[in-house]
Amino acid sequence: MDSTVVSTSSLPPDEFDRNVPRICGVCGDKATGFHFNAMTCEGCKGFFRRSMKRKASFTCPFNGSCTITKDNRRHCQACRLKRCVDIGMMKEFILTDEEVQRKKDLIQRRKDEEAQREAEREARRPRLTDEQSQVIATLVEAHHKTYDESYSDFRRFRPPVREGPVTRSASRAASLHSLSDASSDSFSHSPESVDNKLNFNNLLMMYHEQGSSPESSEEEASSFSMLPHLADLVSYSIQKVIGFAKMIPGFRELTAEDQIALLKSSAIEVIMLRSNQSFNLEDMSWSCGGPDFKYRISDVTKAGHTLELLEPLVKFQVGLKKLNLQEEEHVLLMAICLLSPDRPGVQDHARVEALQDRLSETLQAYIRLHHPGGRLLYAKMIQKLADLRSLNEEHSKQYRSLSFQPEHSMQLTPLVLEVFGSEVS
Repeated sequence: MDSTVVSTSSLPPDEFDRNVPRICGVCGDKATGFHFNAMTCEGCKGFFRRSMKRKASFTCPFNGSCTITKDNRRHCQACRLKRCVDIGMMKEFILTDEEVQRKKDLIQRRKDEEAQREAEREARRPRLTDEQSQVIATLVEAHHKTYDESYSDFRRFRPPVREGPVTRSASRAASLHSLSDASSDSFSHSPESVDNKLNFNNLLMMYHEQGSSPESSEEEASSFSMLPHLADLVSYSIQKVIGFAKMIPGFRELTAEDQIALLKSSAIEVIMLRSNQSFNLEDMSWSCGGPDFKYRISDVTKAGHTLELLEPLVKFQVGLKKLNLQEEEHVLLMAICLLSPDRPGVQDHARVEALQDRLSETLQAYIRLHHPGGRLLYAKMIQKLADLRSLNEEHSKQYRSLSFQPEHSMQLTPLVLEVFGSEVS
């Protein structure tokens, strides 16, 4: 039976460096691998195959010792075939037709099996549905439309005024920043650095120990120089939260009463989530453009808030920042926070819960797709929502205390009074 050929193009010797150019042992052309037991080019491989198949017998028209090169290899078939044999090409490596077919069938079977395995892997691979992808795209667009990274609108607020008597709260906040500056390098190295380096409880104890002399009545009436500016900032942020909420899929289908209830009870939490985008781990400040709009804890104390709120707020901001959320995860978390069915005043709990469940499923699918090893990320994000509830409660207490003082409540905007006012009544 006539023989057919296939190429054995694997590289058995380990000593061949893949980075070194390989030369055909017959003609010196660029070799493509081992063929029939020798390193050759495709041309000489085919020539040897045809010659063996035809059982060809060639005669050299010259003296039988031609030098075979890439350019003249077709001139003398006899010397070319002799050179093939001399470098070790063997006809025993030529397969019969049956062997060729079996090898082809084996190669095809392996290709089919690999294609099947890939299809199974693809079927198991996490993916987003078209609906989930659209929800994410809508929320990202809503965030872009309602969050101006240039912070240019801040110039329209009543100007920040940081002068005034140094109150106990402001002094505590300044010490807090001083401590954070001394340990800022640790933020990027150890997850435990916040607890180790910024022990707020010890800091508060230090304040109590130092506060041995009674403060005057003027010092007790702490400076509220930043209240007008921060009241405008919060009012502006509430407007943006409302704009974001209206673009959440399904939100506008809720009753007006439920929309208002959700916005009033979640606004401060969503604002805290939004503010993490501008939060700076190095000095625990919120950087919103120029130096006038870089807010430190001491600034917030000059708007009537105390460390009972600011301590857990900073811890929350640091923890959230360290999660390194992608934008898609951040906007989903804001939407989930806003659409909480257990908010006071919500009537259609089932409908709100269905909307929140859809967002939660989308977030989990997104995490599975983009964080294959991050199974705990979703749980950590949901824990942040629980932390926000505690912050919301403390904010309500401090707002209530502030609003009971007419000289301070008159600095608040109508929108702030409207959104947070229900907590006072």
